[in-house]
Amino acid sequence: MKFSPLLFFLILSFPNYSFSCDCKTIDRENMVKTGLKHEIVFYGEVIEVDSIKKKYTFRIIELFKGKYNSQFITQKYSGNCSKIPSLKQLWIVYADFNEDKTIEVSGCSPSTGFKPYGSDSIPPPPKIKTAQKTDDQIKSLFFYVWDLKFENRNLQDWIYQLEKLRAYKKSQKEISDKEIIATKLETYSQYIIISLIVNIVLFLSLLFVILKKKNFAK
Repeated sequence: MKFSPLLFFLILSFPNYSFSCDCKTIDRENMVKTGLKHEIVFYGEVIEVDSIKKKYTFRIIELFKGKYNSQFITQKYSGNCSKIPSLKQLWIVYADFNEDKTIEVSGCSPSTGFKPYGSDSIPPPPKIKTAQKTDDQIKSLFFYVWDLKFENRNLQDWIYQLEKLRAYKKSQKEISDKEIIATKLETYSQYIIISLIVNIVLFLSLLFVILKKKNFAK
């Protein structure tokens, strides 16, 4: 079997991640609901990886929740329970703000990269027993299928989350639009009422003047 540096890295990194965070498994249907509990949610791209300072910069492509004026936002790794976006790729991020306006991406959040590599998303494959050296091809194929399985699952989760987040954003916009329309209608109604009161006052004033002139003429 050919040695796979990627597989070796994943096997080494997974135990540290699993023991440092006590995270509950999130079903696909609950990923967005769980993720929206965080302060900021966006779809973006990792454009800079600083493994020495443990900082990772995202370019925000689409913002779904939270207020942020810049197109770029930095994640600061602050502990073993943080996700590490070590590869430059597309991400869906659910995060909370630090005091310095950087973000913290919890390892327990459903945040994920377009591909699971470099996002602590792939568990190590189960051990398989082989009796002969000729079984190396079978082992290699097994690991290949294992990787494909999780790539496929990650892709399905990614697309599902993105569609749900866009539906959420659309619903929030519709609510916002309805609130704006309701506010405008309320303001317009108040304007009509004020105009009516002013017109009534003017009419009564004019009527008073006319009656006064008639009485004076007598």
